[in-house]
Amino acid sequence: MTAIKLFFVVLLLSIGRVLADEPDISARQALIKMIHAMEVLNYKGTVAFLRNGKLEPMKYVHAAKKGVEQERLSSLNSPMREIIRDSDKVSCLYKETQQIVVDHRPFERSFLIDIPGNLEELEAIYQFEIVGEEDIVMLPSYVVAIKPKDSFRYLKKIWIEKQQFLPLKTVLYDSSGESLEQVVFTEIEVKDALPFMELKASDTASPVQHIHQSKAQSSSQAPFVLTNVPPGFREIFFTHKPIHNSGQPVDHLLLSDGFASVSIYMETKSAAMQSGLQSAGAINSFSRTIDDAQLTVMGEVPAETVKLIAEGIKLRNMKN
Repeated sequence: MTAIKLFFVVLLLSIGRVLADEPDISARQALIKMIHAMEVLNYKGTVAFLRNGKLEPMKYVHAAKKGVEQERLSSLNSPMREIIRDSDKVSCLYKETQQIVVDHRPFERSFLIDIPGNLEELEAIYQFEIVGEEDIVMLPSYVVAIKPKDSFRYLKKIWIEKQQFLPLKTVLYDSSGESLEQVVFTEIEVKDALPFMELKASDTASPVQHIHQSKAQSSSQAPFVLTNVPPGFREIFFTHKPIHNSGQPVDHLLLSDGFASVSIYMETKSAAMQSGLQSAGAINSFSRTIDDAQLTVMGEVPAETVKLIAEGIKLRNMKN
């Protein structure tokens, strides 16, 4: 074989290897298919949540019919509870006390992973990339990395199954590449249909407790203004209401960039308040006082993000 022929053989083999390694779908296409699959498929399995060094396995069910969805989580370890999401209403039954607590969360979409419908708007702050292929619960999956273009949010990876495009695993990483939290299926099964359920407590149970039921208000009614907000974060809703069964009103402003969210709480200053930075796994919070107000900024974002936002908050009537 001549040197020229050998060169072309080696070149063709190299091209073949490159083509074989290239995924047949883009990261954005895989994410769009995943969003659709999570909405329309009926599937169930066991999910392990690893947060703050604690592992919690739970049974998971997603039922869908004619555009209506329901998610259910059932704990396998104490405290025993069952949680159901119907649209923005989340109901939790505590098995031991038979108490039902209803929470209203118009800003969350799934127990597994929140992902916005319009990914194009996020390409200014995130890069989407398929970084590998792995098997999860023996199912071939794309590994999709959602990489922030700045240091104000975390890197996230999602393992998306190749056939049904369901998310089998998600991992959140800090800037050093250390895993902060994980959600992973240990078994999963897709069904033609699954029933919708309703939580029911015993006749002797306490009355249903509703929290976070106040309607959203305009953020212009908030007693504070934001002067330092990282790019991509926008205001989702604002409420002014009592919290934790007390008569103490609390102002709550939620920010989100589509993947990461940050909550800002302001209430009357108390002696028990802890100032400065607090961290628990992926959650960071920063607290400070402004005149007679107690301010806390909290979210699943790096510490510098909550600190930046908190230090840039001023009371609306405060002079510059």
